Amino acid sequence: MTHSFETRAIHDGQEFDPTTGAVVPPIYQTSTFVQDGIGGFRGGYEYARSANPTRDSLQTVLASLEGGSAAFSFASGLAAEDSLLRAVLSPGSRVVMGNDVYGGTHRLVNRVWKPWGITLDTVDMTDLDQVREAVQASQTTLLWVETPSNPMMKISDIGALAEIGHAAGALVVVDNTFASPYIQQPLALGADVVVHSTTKYLGGHSDTVGGALVVNDDDLAEKIGFVQFGVGAVSAPMEAWLTIRGIKTLGVRVDRHSENAQAVAEAVVGHPAVEKVYYPGLPEHPGHELASRQMKRFGGMLSIAVSGGAPAAKRFAESTEVFQLAESLGGVESLIGYPSEMTHASVRGTALEVPENLVRLSVGIESVDDLVADVTRALGTLG
Repeated sequence: MTHSFETRAIHDGQEFDPTTGAVVPPIYQTSTFVQDGIGGFRGGYEYARSANPTRDSLQTVLASLEGGSAAFSFASGLAAEDSLLRAVLSPGSRVVMGNDVYGGTHRLVNRVWKPWGITLDTVDMTDLDQVREAVQASQTTLLWVETPSNPMMKISDIGALAEIGHAAGALVVVDNTFASPYIQQPLALGADVVVHSTTKYLGGHSDTVGGALVVNDDDLAEKIGFVQFGVGAVSAPMEAWLTIRGIKTLGVRVDRHSENAQAVAEAVVGHPAVEKVYYPGLPEHPGHELASRQMKRFGGMLSIAVSGGAPAAKRFAESTEVFQLAESLGGVESLIGYPSEMTHASVRGTALEVPENLVRLSVGIESVDDLVADVTRALGTLG
């Protein structure tokens, strides 16, 4: 019997403990496992870097929710990305990346991998002709897509980009962090790899750091699995368990995140202190129709371009009360950030530079009335 997403999020990889009957499986907080004679691994477990039951539980549910054959859990989102790059790149490889991605992703390839002989080009992923031209200009190894993008909330056509990438012989990677598997399924749309910072919506409570890769190809899974084992940037048992706990409520949380973000976005459209609102749930957003087809909901992230430039944007980001000034996103609490000097400071002066009047909001699950009142009050101080 095939269960729904919400049921799988609670039960897949989460069989009750056969010894005690505990509904929640224990945290296997151990570094090593006693062998039943030399080479006699109990349940296949030898040493916690190679495998751990708690991490296996997380990987099982991640693969299920993304519709993949295998998932791999890492100590951070960047560790997951780096492991993928190690698995598929070699000197001379080329990466074509969206020109509006998380600053840390660009920094990883631009500052760490380029010195090892990797070529990086950026392109507007919403312009399919531009992407087609870019991947055909030279042999492309990876086509890296992020949708919705961070922080400009661009919506890219995963299915069309997968066709373009595959026609050029490239592996198509989609960072699904902003959407989460609850509202977007990149593998089903043709992508080869899904990347997550599990720190965000999957964990959902701002109390753990992690990353994940999900694939549908056995050969690619074998390569990633070797790097996970050989390099060792694995998620620890406690972090894996916290992420599993968060996943159980992913559906109900993202529904609330989306409803609240829609209300906040609609409340600030047309405000005299606002130049533009970037949220795919707004009909005027250029990616609204595509998002309506590609996503189940519009998500909990939005960005606001503030009138008055950088000084006004900074003042707004520092004036909210319910929205707390902090990096990261996807937790139950609302956060506000100034990307130009926070999450995207590393791309200042590049094609990925974020406008100085842009403020990013991660809309939480608090009372929507409190959230709208907080944002509109803070914007009112700019007049």
